[in-house]
Amino acid sequence: MALPVAEWQGRTARLWAALEPALRERLAAASLQDAVRLGCDVLRSKEEEEAALEQLCHRAPTGKKPEAASWYREQGNREFKRGRYQAALRLYSRAASHELPGSPEVSVCFANRSAALLHLGHFEVCLEDIARAESYGYPDRLLPKVLLRKAECLLCLGRLQDAQDVLRVLESKIALDGAMTTHLTRLKKLSQLKVKLGEKERCPEPAQGEHGGTQGEPEIWEENSSISGASSSLSLSFDAERGRHLVASQDIMAGQSLVKEEAFVSVLCPGESLALQDGDTAWDTRATNADLYCHRCLRQLLASVPCQGCSYAQYCSQDCADRAWQQYHRTECPLGALLLTLGVFCHVALRTVLLAGYAEVSRLVEGSHCGDKNLQNPEGSCRPLSEADAGAGSRGVPGCDSRGRYQSSYQALFHLLPHTEQHSPEHKFLCTLSVVALCKQLQAAGLEAAVLSQESPQPCSKPKTCEKTSEELSPELKTVAEAMLRHMLQLQCNAQAITVMQEMGPGDGAVVDKKPVRLATAFFPVLSLLNHSCCPNTSVSFSGTSVTVRAAQPISSGQEVLHCYGPHWSRMRVAERQQLLRQYFFECRCPACLQELQSGVKSVVSIRNSFCCPRCRAQMQGEEDTLCCSIEACATSASRDHLSGRLQDLQQEIKKALELLRVGKADQAIKKLLKCQMDAETFLSPEHLLMGEMEDHLAQVYATVGKWQEAARHLRKSIEIVEMHHGPSSVETGHELFKLAQILFNGFAVSEALSTIQRAEGILSVHFGPQSAQMQELQEMKACLSELPRNILQRT
Repeated sequence: MALPVAEWQGRTARLWAALEPALRERLAAASLQDAVRLGCDVLRSKEEEEAALEQLCHRAPTGKKPEAASWYREQGNREFKRGRYQAALRLYSRAASHELPGSPEVSVCFANRSAALLHLGHFEVCLEDIARAESYGYPDRLLPKVLLRKAECLLCLGRLQDAQDVLRVLESKIALDGAMTTHLTRLKKLSQLKVKLGEKERCPEPAQGEHGGTQGEPEIWEENSSISGASSSLSLSFDAERGRHLVASQDIMAGQSLVKEEAFVSVLCPGESLALQDGDTAWDTRATNADLYCHRCLRQLLASVPCQGCSYAQYCSQDCADRAWQQYHRTECPLGALLLTLGVFCHVALRTVLLAGYAEVSRLVEGSHCGDKNLQNPEGSCRPLSEADAGAGSRGVPGCDSRGRYQSSYQALFHLLPHTEQHSPEHKFLCTLSVVALCKQLQAAGLEAAVLSQESPQPCSKPKTCEKTSEELSPELKTVAEAMLRHMLQLQCNAQAITVMQEMGPGDGAVVDKKPVRLATAFFPVLSLLNHSCCPNTSVSFSGTSVTVRAAQPISSGQEVLHCYGPHWSRMRVAERQQLLRQYFFECRCPACLQELQSGVKSVVSIRNSFCCPRCRAQMQGEEDTLCCSIEACATSASRDHLSGRLQDLQQEIKKALELLRVGKADQAIKKLLKCQMDAETFLSPEHLLMGEMEDHLAQVYATVGKWQEAARHLRKSIEIVEMHHGPSSVETGHELFKLAQILFNGFAVSEALSTIQRAEGILSVHFGPQSAQMQELQEMKACLSELPRNILQRT
């Protein structure tokens, strides 16, 4: 979660209410520097608050526990025997993360995990895990079975000489062991592998030729000389109403890349849990984002490399683990439980300071104290930029360097608006106490030197939980706390959610259903220049910790480049959008909002997601508790609460149907979904989004059992509803067309598959570019279909 756990929020709220009114007024009006000083005074006089925070940290342990490692390994063995290799893989990774550094048992975890990787067909990664097991001292008596596994991987990869060398070593090891009877199974396997090796040597596999046309055309990209990571087709502008913003300096085509930026800082969000197995256990066996993605680069994890100091951080490679340790994790590692308790925003604030380095942080914080309030309101002292200014760079615009260049740097990040005066006093107090408590713990844990000079503590030192300390913060840590407070306040308006398309459902079918999931929270200084619109002209996509902004439609020269912060006209009514946008401290005046507010006409979302009359199917209307049929002659009425209750019940039944699909009961899932569909038709508008979702779910279930025509029929209906809500060129329509292309491809409907692929490519290339994974898969399907004999193409 972004903010601290609810219990800490509750304690700070009660503490705020108990403060003397005069002190509350001082805190509410305080500068960031004074807020930190007053926060230190409050916590020094309220030691019980730190004690309570220490207790809360016990709920999020991040230390290593050998007994947990043993338990997770046994659970992994159980899943492996059941043939559930993906679940076994995650459990072995969890076991490795709990083994103490230097423990020989960690080699067993890696060896066991290599067996799961072999069954899943990940041969290269299997070899990496075998090498890890050997380097951590895998027992010599067990080595033959690992060598057999290694030889099998090498054979599968076509590395015949390497496989032969391993088999020779294996034979000599078995021969040296007098007890040949203990190796009968391995001798049989060895004999089988030698036969395979001989066959491959006699009949080598032909080199696989690449399909022509599967690589998208490279994008033309010219970087802006004044804005790092931005296209040369953009310019930086400023005026009093819109602040800093980006404008097209030339005509821009749909699909053109506008911004390519690496996050200055990102922190993985723990995310929702995905059950790995049934039953309550002593330790958690569910997989979260923390198990699924690298904590540094955000790549999807297959065989994670655990941190040697804590059980929480995991990485995709030793290189990522080493870099994270050098850059920030050597400081964060002993504070893992506290950071999880204080929330992602506090964690981002700390990591931002660590990445920037104390010297740069101190320079900018001290600069903010120099008798002006420009850094409280960086845009307040700026004048609008004229055309002459634009030609001379952007000197004077907050965040730009002395040459007028706006870079994706800490200086640019520091100048993002913190809106100090707009935040509620209670929120500001919560953030202040959180950063002060964290800095006090840095001091108590002996990590101040690491923060100030980035000296490395021992990587295997035991993580400490939150401890009480009544010592006064050093001046340097007060500077750190002030910068962190600034960043926590900035995050409310400038945090960017990094999202990933995550597989939903069983994930073992020919058609994969994916949904966007929040993966991490990040600062992107250049992306933050884009203002919001509920009807944006750009599309944003992520790859690891990098973002790409593309034009979702043609943008004329002089037009502002706009990004949607979340509330979109096609998903929410204007009242809902305006309510959610209050957190950004502005009132949206985009064309979609103005049209709905000024005309007084109901939004398309309201009409299409409405209830319908159970008698004549016309729209139900009314602003009160009782809704009436829009056809006067019908005169049917119904309680809004009653209809809303039916909608909630329907959603619960749909969830049950999807759970049936997850456990392999497709026939039962189809029956339940069809029943839900019949029920929905009696009270929901035919264009209701839930009607489209049910069609989508039915398509998924029919595809699971190989009924491709039925699946395609339902997905076409889903696409009709999605197009009504989001538009024919929307990313949502593109995703649905991608699924339809998969279904038609698997169902051998060649002609329609090719036309659907073409349409999906036209949409997805605009939003994600020609090199995206979905585009590559579409091009591979098209290449495969195009290679079919002409007589088959004509028949289909």
